[in-house]
Amino acid sequence: MEGIMYLFKYILKRIALMLLTFFIIITICFVLVKLLPNLPAEQFGKDMELIMKRRELLGYDLPIIQQFGRFLKYAFQGNFGVGETYRQGAEVWQIFIGRLPYTVVLNLATIILSIPVGLLLGIYAALKKNKWQDHLISTGVMVIVSVPSFIYAFLIQYVLYFQLGWAPAIADVSNGAWSWTFIKSAYPAILSMAFGTIAGFARYTRAELTEVLTSEFMLLARTKGLTKGQATIRHAMRNAMVPIFPMILGEFIAIMSGSLIIEQIFTIPGVGELYIGSINAQPAPDYNFFMLLTVFYTFIGLAAGIIIDISYGIIDPRIRMGAK
Repeated sequence: MEGIMYLFKYILKRIALMLLTFFIIITICFVLVKLLPNLPAEQFGKDMELIMKRRELLGYDLPIIQQFGRFLKYAFQGNFGVGETYRQGAEVWQIFIGRLPYTVVLNLATIILSIPVGLLLGIYAALKKNKWQDHLISTGVMVIVSVPSFIYAFLIQYVLYFQLGWAPAIADVSNGAWSWTFIKSAYPAILSMAFGTIAGFARYTRAELTEVLTSEFMLLARTKGLTKGQATIRHAMRNAMVPIFPMILGEFIAIMSGSLIIEQIFTIPGVGELYIGSINAQPAPDYNFFMLLTVFYTFIGLAAGIIIDISYGIIDPRIRMGAK
């Protein structure tokens, strides 16, 4: 019972720290945005009246503290205003909700592909430590990690589309995000994002499993009569998964964040492409879209971190004990 209560307090503490960090980041971003020059509503043509009404609702003519209070109030209601320089007059929240499924599907497919491939490569490299297989996988992983994902995107697009004609140059979004048509046409983008994730899983798995395989309790397991395979499966894999499993959970939370560049290259109307479009809007970036996307990306990043921390404490009680 005492352990459960301590775990509950640990989780509450981590959530409180996350919310405090979230509030500080959003406050700083809001103040900095308000310090930037804002375009007068008269420059927005037919949407001038709508934009002026929304600005009045959000308190643009009030002191900045009151503006921030209204921003928080309406943000909890999903009201972030309307587009001013990007998608003029359109509800910012509705545009965002319409783009989110494409990002989720793209990144969910990427993580589903990356987890088994990355773990298997890492396990195989650890079992073949210091042999040519291990050197080959480790070298490949280092090369892949060192190259940005958009380089793979250009290479895959060049080979699969221009040279072989096996894939479309851009993803087909005509039937929606959850359609097989979109997934099938977006596989070049999925592969582009998967390379780095696979390499990360493989490197981390190899490092953790190699350390476990050389530990003293593995030698004890062998002296008790277990074969190398039995000791690896029963003891080494279980212990190695303690730090690896939270990383997988964090990746699942982070799938919502999307890929700014990959979505742009393959013309996928996701959250990443929305972020780029709102920043590049003319004659000035759209601050309403920027604030919504800042809230979104900040929350996803902090949530992924806290899920990893909490899962460490749940999986391995020694970590919680060490935090006292």
